Amino acid sequence: MKNGKKPTVAQKKVIKKIGLDPENWLIYKNLPEELHLVHRYTNTKKVIPAF
Repeated sequence: MKNGKKPTVAQKKVIKKIGLDPENWLIYKNLPEELHLVHRYTNTKKVIPAF
């Protein structure tokens, strides 16, 4: 697993807007146009747009 970091309040709002639970996802790459997420327990990776 990549070393994920806890999302900030603004990032939590973006993750929740996509329909995911922000408590279960960590940020492992923060780009201006997208967020790279990794699931806390299953190590599933997702890329979502950063609004």
